[in-house]
Amino acid sequence: MRRSGVRARGGLTLRARRSLSAYGFIAPSVIILGVFLAWPMIWSLRTSFYDASQFAPPTFVGLSNYRKLFADATFRGDLVNTLVYAAVVTPIAVGLALVFALMLHRRLRGRSFFRAAIFLPAVLSFGVMGIAWDFVLDPNIGVLPRWLQHVGLSLGNGVNDPSWAMAYVMFVGVWKNAGFYMVMYLAGLSTIPNDFYEAAAIDGAGPWARFRHITWPLLSNTTLFVFVIAAIASLQAFDQIFVMTHGGPFFKTETLVYLVYRTGFKDFEFGYASAVAWVLVLLVFVISLVQNFYFGRRQVKY
Repeated sequence: MRRSGVRARGGLTLRARRSLSAYGFIAPSVIILGVFLAWPMIWSLRTSFYDASQFAPPTFVGLSNYRKLFADATFRGDLVNTLVYAAVVTPIAVGLALVFALMLHRRLRGRSFFRAAIFLPAVLSFGVMGIAWDFVLDPNIGVLPRWLQHVGLSLGNGVNDPSWAMAYVMFVGVWKNAGFYMVMYLAGLSTIPNDFYEAAAIDGAGPWARFRHITWPLLSNTTLFVFVIAAIASLQAFDQIFVMTHGGPFFKTETLVYLVYRTGFKDFEFGYASAVAWVLVLLVFVISLVQNFYFGRRQVKY
């Protein structure tokens, strides 16, 4: 057998040839990520320090966009909307996903059907689902308001009601993502050895005790991953807001991502939009670090 240090044809060692082959395989992915991810991020960071628009040459303004941003009441309101949306949707979606996973991990009749039905919204477009729910919740032609009228309940003015618009947007966000997170929890549950449950049952542990002392601790690694991606998805909420409310009424449902879209692609204030985008990037980074620190201390290895 030829050793890795022995030189092959062309003066290269076998180890060097293997390294070149590995770099050749990953090169297309690196190029794609560099062109479509790294370079746009660098360009947007540069743009955030300029007064850039479609109608005039960009002018360097330093931190002016960031100072303007934090002095803007609309930005502060959108930041609050984004944090409230993430704080409500993330735990509810993850909690429902865990409940569904625990229920459908058992051997139940029709388990495959219920798994597919709950997961189905995850594979559908957020925009399509937003349009569908917009019609369902419409106070004039919607099916749900008409049904609720028979029992004396009312949904108000639907997504046009400033007091309820964000709740409807949150509902669609939870409904869309819970099935996706459920699949991740099902994968996590399948990795827990059944011997633990059998030993706990012999010791007389009930369902709650088994969940508290076995299932929940051993799902900590899965929970970390699910919470991080759920929080990131919530902070980037845009699709259903664009379709259902357009950020209204009165900016009650406008988030930071929608603000980036509105200022960048409607008002053509590219420098200001880039500054908002980078504030969102830093927000996602900080929240991800906090979650990694919190759940990382609770990871369990077995």
